[in-house]
Amino acid sequence: MDFRLSRLLCTLAMAGASLASAQAEEKVLNLYSARHYQTDEALYSGFARQTGITIKRIEGKEDELLERIRNEGANSPADVLLTVDAARLAAAHEMGLLAPVRSAVLEARVPAHLRTTDWFSFSLRARVIIYAKGAVNPDELRNYSDLANPRLKGKICSRSGSHPYNLSLLASIIAHQGEAKAEEWAKGVVANFARPPKGGDTDQIRAVAAGECTVAVANTYYLARLMRSDKADDRKTMDKIGVIWPDQKGSGTHINVSGGGVLKNAPHKEAAVRFLEYLASDEAQRYFADGNNEWPVVAGIKLDNPALQALGKFKADTLPVGSLAMYRAKAQVIFDRAAYR
Repeated sequence: MDFRLSRLLCTLAMAGASLASAQAEEKVLNLYSARHYQTDEALYSGFARQTGITIKRIEGKEDELLERIRNEGANSPADVLLTVDAARLAAAHEMGLLAPVRSAVLEARVPAHLRTTDWFSFSLRARVIIYAKGAVNPDELRNYSDLANPRLKGKICSRSGSHPYNLSLLASIIAHQGEAKAEEWAKGVVANFARPPKGGDTDQIRAVAAGECTVAVANTYYLARLMRSDKADDRKTMDKIGVIWPDQKGSGTHINVSGGGVLKNAPHKEAAVRFLEYLASDEAQRYFADGNNEWPVVAGIKLDNPALQALGKFKADTLPVGSLAMYRAKAQVIFDRAAYR
C-alpha cells in the first residue's frame, strides 16, 4: 500500500511539474523583429500588461533574421516574426518559415486584402509623389504614370530600384497594367533621373527641398516623421515640398505594410496568436499611428497624430498584399532591364 501510494504521489508531483512548466512556457513570447522603433516599446509593454506574457526579443535586419530562423530550423526559439514591407513577409512565406493561422479576431479586424493565410498587416505606409513647390505644376503629377512623362526629364530623384519599397510599387503596376506597361514606365522614369539612385526616402525628400531634383516618391512614414520633428531644419524641409496622393481617380495610392506571422516551429504558438491579435486591437493600432506615424489597418481608429491629420484622407489601393509578393521577382527583372539601379 505504501509503495502504491508513493507511486501515486510521485506521478501527481510529475504531472504538477509538467503543468507548471507548460504554464511557465505560456508566459513567454520570443519575438524576432526587424522593426527598430522606440515607440514599439509601448506595444510590448501593453501586451505584457494585458496578458502577463513576457516578450523576449531579438532585433536585426530583415534578411539576417530570415536566414537565422531558417538555420535554426526545428530548434528555433522564435515565435513571431515582425517586419516591414509585404515583399519581406512574402519571402518568409516562400522560405516555409510561417505557420497558417486561423483567428476569428484577426479575420474580423484585418481587411481581407491586407492578410494572407500565414501573415497579417498591422500598419500602413502610403507611397506618395513629392515635389518642390514652385518648380513643377502639381496638376501634371496626379498619377504614378506621370513620373515617366518626358517633361520631367532630369527632374526625378529616387532610391535604388532593388529596394523593397520600389519593388512593391512596381509589383502593383504589373498587377494592374501588365508587364509591358510596367517596363515602359520603369524605362520612362529612368530617362527622367536627375542623378543615379542613392540614399533612402528621407534623402529623396531632402534632395527635393534642396533643389537637387524637383520630384521623387517617398513613404508617408518619413514625411510625417519630418513634420513632427523638433528640429527647425526638418520643418523647413517640409515647408518646401508638396505632397500628391497618386491615382485618386484610378486604383488608388499604393500602400505598403508592416506586419507579422507565427513561425512554423514556434514553441509558444498560443501566445504568438494572442500577440498578433493584440496588434490588431484598438490600443495597439493607436500606438502604430500616434507613436510611429503609420496608418492603422483597422477601420474607425481615432488618431491623435497631427502629421497624419495634416496629410489628410486618401483613396488607398486595395490590391491584395499577396499580389505584391507574386510579382516581386518580375519587378526586379524589369528594373534591371530598365537600368533602374
